Amino acid sequence: MALRIPFLLSLWRSILLVAISTSAIPLKTLDELIADADAEFAATPAGGFPLLPPSRDPWYRAPTTYDWRQTDPGRVLKIRRAPLLNQTISNALAAYQLLYRSTDSQYNASWDVTTLFIPRWQARCSASAPALCAHAVLSYQLPYDTCDVDASPSFGLHFGEPYGEIGDALALGWFVAVPDYEGPLASYAAGVQAGHATLDGVRAVLEVAGRFGLRMDQAKVALWGYSGGALASEWAAELSVQYAPKLAIAGVAVGGLTPNVTSVTAYLNGRAGAGLIPQGLLGIATQHPDAYGWIVSRLKPALKGAFLSVRGMTAAQSIEAFQYQNIYGYFVGGYRDLHTRVMELMYDVDGYMGYHGVPRMPMFIYNAIHDELSDIRDVDELVDRFCGVGANILYQRNTVGSHTQELVNGRGRAFAWLRSVLDGSYDQIYSSMGCTVQNVTYNLAPWVGWGR
Repeated sequence: MALRIPFLLSLWRSILLVAISTSAIPLKTLDELIADADAEFAATPAGGFPLLPPSRDPWYRAPTTYDWRQTDPGRVLKIRRAPLLNQTISNALAAYQLLYRSTDSQYNASWDVTTLFIPRWQARCSASAPALCAHAVLSYQLPYDTCDVDASPSFGLHFGEPYGEIGDALALGWFVAVPDYEGPLASYAAGVQAGHATLDGVRAVLEVAGRFGLRMDQAKVALWGYSGGALASEWAAELSVQYAPKLAIAGVAVGGLTPNVTSVTAYLNGRAGAGLIPQGLLGIATQHPDAYGWIVSRLKPALKGAFLSVRGMTAAQSIEAFQYQNIYGYFVGGYRDLHTRVMELMYDVDGYMGYHGVPRMPMFIYNAIHDELSDIRDVDELVDRFCGVGANILYQRNTVGSHTQELVNGRGRAFAWLRSVLDGSYDQIYSSMGCTVQNVTYNLAPWVGWGR
């Protein structure tokens, strides 16, 4: 026994040293992380910032010097400046990228990235002029609709902003955060993953924004997304009550909703947007390895390569490559292969909105009645479900336009609604109790089409 005691003590010391070396406390404070990012920016000559896609950029990796998994969701793990984005996004004073702790669809520790844009007018902010400092944060979920991680917004925005909405929001003096809500696996259409990443992105931004002059005592946060971005925003809204109960969100605006992933698959099959089906199936299945294996195993050998090729495509590329095709025909068992038990278990976790909680913040939902991507009846049902248990929703059903046209047709209404929740005038303009359902007619964008 006496000989074993030194051995046991030595073993205990080794375990203790390992525990200390993987402590949940990062080696650097937020102030130190920001200072390092600014110092690197100052020391790097113009044109010296490498632009690498996430799959090849070592920055897109979790820290290895401590056990980041033990940190709280939303904890900032890395920070860097993104100076090239100042050239592609209008009205931005500076851009920072935050890598933060999050939680995937299986409730395992994961990480995500958000890009934080500071509005140009924040240059006037100072301690002696607090009224000139920003007081609003918009988390803008950009629809990128692909299972290719290299199409993530933190990289893709270097080549331009597709809709101009980030620049418009910055012009209003709002901080704007754009999360890569699909996560490091590019889990397109995985609702829980996207919702967690969105909420934790807001947490991360609020950790650092005060250091950039945001008036934290008055700060209000809103979420906005259309189509794939609406998916992330809506899941964040319904997950917030149990996943982020202390996170105050003033309002959520969503357009072009896709409440039921299996309904969307059936709706798109054989149509112009059929290329989103392989993207969605492979994307959501990255959170469900058994389903991913099943999907790959049931592809017809002669067609497997073509189907899996979407892993290297943007949404627009896959839409062009698969338009009007019967995607069920790629599978040995056709439609039935996508509705086996392993697939239904995946859909139950990540594919159906309305079952994970009731949004506790005001919501603005806008949708084209003739939306060709998602059946308007699914949106009606989701709104009815929430309204039946006390949600506060303004739901506008546009009598004209398609899915892509409503992106533009609804933009002005979304901005007006967001301004009200962020400037505190919501109660004076909109009903703050119950639900309001309206059929409206806005026809501003007859020219909008797929991939444009």
